[in-house]
Amino acid sequence: MSGELPANINIKEPRWDQSTFTGRANHFFTVTDPRNILLTNEQLESARKIVHDYRQGIVPPGLTENELWRAKYIYDSAFHPDTGEKMILIGRMSAQVPMNMTITGCMMTFYRTTPAVLFWQWINQSFNAVVNYTNRSGDAPLTVNELGTAYVSATTGAVATALGLNALTKHVSPLIGRFVPFAAVAAANCINIPLMRQRELKVGIPVTDENGNRLGESANAAKQAITQVVVSRILMAAPGMAIPPFIMNTLEKKAFLKRFPWMSAPIQVGLVGFCLVFATPLCCALFPQKSSMSVTSLEAELQAKIQESHPELRRVYFNKGL
Repeated sequence: MSGELPANINIKEPRWDQSTFTGRANHFFTVTDPRNILLTNEQLESARKIVHDYRQGIVPPGLTENELWRAKYIYDSAFHPDTGEKMILIGRMSAQVPMNMTITGCMMTFYRTTPAVLFWQWINQSFNAVVNYTNRSGDAPLTVNELGTAYVSATTGAVATALGLNALTKHVSPLIGRFVPFAAVAAANCINIPLMRQRELKVGIPVTDENGNRLGESANAAKQAITQVVVSRILMAAPGMAIPPFIMNTLEKKAFLKRFPWMSAPIQVGLVGFCLVFATPLCCALFPQKSSMSVTSLEAELQAKIQESHPELRRVYFNKGL
């Protein structure tokens, strides 16, 4: 091992303490940093080389700890953790804010007509499908049928919710109508995420002890993990889809937007983007990535197996996913 860096920096784990909300928030602010999508291929390859070399005990002279962590987060932002392949640009976590602000802003601007609802809900669910495929597990990859079923079901659910609520809100305040896209997105998340992870609900996800020793697979753990992800995704969308309607409802009564109505969409996209910059990492951080549950909450068969091999164990741990 050459250079000044110690050999025991664990860059497989996040830099900050993940048992605290602040530590998780710092981690996800770095992971979702939109500036990472502007990095060149040369910068990405340089980060990959630094990370791979460090794992093999090779350190370039003069490399600092901050530079090593920066390289680790650049590497993680662009390369799949299981396969090592470079991920599709719009499917990366760093693309979440710019992509979602554009799509969400347009959904909330063009929500009054059926063609517009159909188009933007389809665009949104197509983007979600790309994200889910890009961030698929290398251990248990999604099949084409699973991806297609989730995509069609979520799109249908979102469109049906949006059109149904649009019909119900035609005779109420225009402000209420502005919240229809949020209801559609929430409904789609409740459909899409469980369908995308249906295999986990059938066969379970790996559960481990505190040291990472695998104990078995649990569908009950999968249910808890998926519930946490659905809650996070809905709350993530809430500020960007709940705050701008009040602001836009006021602005559209002012002279400026009456004179320049074409500015409505850019302003709405900007407002949504401002909310998402904070909501995305903060809501990702709501629940620990390494989640846990009591052994007594597991399936009876798995409980018996654990009690036989680890009678002192009280809690098990699992990756909740994103």
